[in-house]
Amino acid sequence: MSVLSTWGLLAIFLASAGIIWWAGIILAFTTDTIDTHFGWGEGVGGAVLLAVATNLPEIAIIIGCAFTNSMALAVGNILGGIAIQTVVLVILDGPGLRERIPLMSTVRSLTIVVQGMVLISVLMFCVIGALLPKTMIAFRITPAEVAIVFFWAFGLWLTAQNQDREAWRAGHEQMIEAAPKVVRHCSIQRAITLFSLAALATLISGVAIELSSVELSSRFHVSGLIFGATFLAAVTALPEVTTGLAAVKVGSFELAISDVIGGNAFLPVLFLLGSLLSGRPLLPDAQSPDLYLTALGALLTAVYCAGAVFRSRRMLFGTGIDSLIVLALYIIGVAGLFFIRP
Repeated sequence: MSVLSTWGLLAIFLASAGIIWWAGIILAFTTDTIDTHFGWGEGVGGAVLLAVATNLPEIAIIIGCAFTNSMALAVGNILGGIAIQTVVLVILDGPGLRERIPLMSTVRSLTIVVQGMVLISVLMFCVIGALLPKTMIAFRITPAEVAIVFFWAFGLWLTAQNQDREAWRAGHEQMIEAAPKVVRHCSIQRAITLFSLAALATLISGVAIELSSVELSSRFHVSGLIFGATFLAAVTALPEVTTGLAAVKVGSFELAISDVIGGNAFLPVLFLLGSLLSGRPLLPDAQSPDLYLTALGALLTAVYCAGAVFRSRRMLFGTGIDSLIVLALYIIGVAGLFFIRP
C-alpha cells in the first residue's frame, strides 16, 4: 500500500466501501432465507447469523490489524463502531422510515430494551477489563474478555426467552419480494452460495479497507484511534445501513433495530479474537479515548432504551425526539474526542 499514491489509496477505500454496501444487501436477504429454512427458533439463529454477517468488515479489520500490529486502529474501530452504528438508527428513523411515527414507537415488545441492557453491560465489562491490572492476564487474555463472550451468549438466551416469534417474522414475504432479483425466491442452496460469496467479498473488502486506512491515517497525520473511530467506523457500518433500510422498507422495524443493537453487542466479542491472534490482550492497553467511546456508546444505547420504554409519538423535523438526542450527543461526543489525550 505504501507504494500507491494517495488518490490510489482513496480509490481502494471507496471501492471497498461500495462492495461492502452491495454485499450487505445480499447478506440481509439471504440471511433471512437461510434462517427461515432451518427454522432457527424465535429469531435467535437469524439474529446471530445477521450480526456476524453485517460485522464481517470489523472481523476482517481486527484480523488484519493483528498481523500488521495496528491494534489501536482495531480497538478504535470496535468501540467507535458501536457508537456510530447506533447512529444508524437515526438514519432509519426519519429518512429511512418516512412515516409520521418515531422508529422506537413501532416496537411491540421489550425485547429491544433487553438487548440494549445486555449491550450496556458488555460495554461495562470493557471498562472493567481496561482497568484491571496486567497481573490478572492469563493465557494472553483477560477475565473480562472471556466474561464478554459468556455474557453476550447469556444475552442471546435471555432474548430468546422474552421475544415474540411473530415480531421477528413480520414482513418476511414482503422482504423476499423486495430483494434483488438475484436472491428473490432462490433455493436454500443458492441462498447459501450467495451468502458465502457476499461474505467473502465483505472480508476481502474489509482487509483492503484496513490496509488502506493504516496508510491514509499515516499520510494525513491522523491517529489510528481517531481514524478508526470515525471514518473507518462509518464505512464498516454500511452493512447495518443496507440491512436496516431493507427491513424498515417492508415494515420489519424490530428486526432492523435488533440488527443494530444485537450487532453492537457482538462487536466486543472480537476483543477475545484479537487477543488470541495478536498474542496479547487488547483491553489492558485501552487508552482514555477508548474508554470515552465506550461510555458514548453506552449513553446512546441508553437513550434508545428509554425511547423503546416510553414509545413517544412526538416528532421534530420528521424524526423521533430520541433520535435527535442521539445525533446531538454523537456529534458533541466525537468533537470532544479530539480533546482527550491518550
